[in-house]
Amino acid sequence: MTCLSRITLPIMLALVLIFPRLCQAETSRIGCQHIITQQGLELGIWYPSTGAATHQDLGPYAQDCVANGPVVHSHGGLVVISHGTGGSWTSHLDTAAALAQAGYIVVSLTEPGDNWRDMSHATDITGRTRALSAALDYMLDTWPQADRIDRHRIGAFGFSAGGLTVLLAAGAQPDLSRIGPWCTQHPKSFTCALIAKAHASIPSGSAPVKDSRIAALSLAAPALGFTMTRSALQDVTLPVQIWQAGDDRILPSPGSVEPVRDNLPTPPQGFMVAHADHFDFLAPCRPEASMAAICTSHNGFDRTAFHTGFNAALVAFFDRTLPRQGASGR
Repeated sequence: MTCLSRITLPIMLALVLIFPRLCQAETSRIGCQHIITQQGLELGIWYPSTGAATHQDLGPYAQDCVANGPVVHSHGGLVVISHGTGGSWTSHLDTAAALAQAGYIVVSLTEPGDNWRDMSHATDITGRTRALSAALDYMLDTWPQADRIDRHRIGAFGFSAGGLTVLLAAGAQPDLSRIGPWCTQHPKSFTCALIAKAHASIPSGSAPVKDSRIAALSLAAPALGFTMTRSALQDVTLPVQIWQAGDDRILPSPGSVEPVRDNLPTPPQGFMVAHADHFDFLAPCRPEASMAAICTSHNGFDRTAFHTGFNAALVAFFDRTLPRQGASGR
């Protein structure tokens, strides 16, 4: 077993001093694209760029980026982001921007059938995994700037149901027989209430699609953690970083992080974020949306301050686990 580091806001802010890459000159810019592929997959894409940044209000979130700007670096690592239940490609746009600022190309997909517009397939975990792989297919084979991507440096970040999604893509085989007994004991839990509302069980007829292109994972509050036995995780041998909210009201302890943390073949890098709630892993909301449920934090918890250190730690993790060719000591 490995213990999660307990992180408070002052410590998270101090992390910024350790990772100066996020404090680059103001002349550097983040390029952004919002596209729908020919297969109907909605993607947000971020990358290092140049040009004039414009402000975009995107639902509860906002960003400043160079819309459709040029990609200025070659051989950038690629990070794919999978959002939680009912989210969208915008759910982690500040994290995507921080990774782009550090030189990565980032793609975030809107999960078909499990997003803010349409939750008709919210229990289809196999479909989620296939959609994530389809996003990688697009970036590597179809995106006009695909030649800028280093195909040997691909990572994934997932939150909540997205954390489950990237675990499945890394080879996890959850023990779905545990869902029934769990929901008997915890019928009002978010997971069990979602299944009951959908009038559908988690499909178990086909195995999730393992995507061997992914070389490192960062997870925040992964869903269905209680299905992750040692056997379920035996094939997840790549480096893993895992984040836990100290006061998670959606996926509370011990059914989310602990089974994943304790049953991975190699102990992950772990962080316990004191006083954080589940949705604090989402991007900070713009003031006009501050009263929305996904924007609300516990009294005294500063989501914006937390994300400064959180994003820096993700950059450092992927820098270490997805080193550039010829890099050493990282």
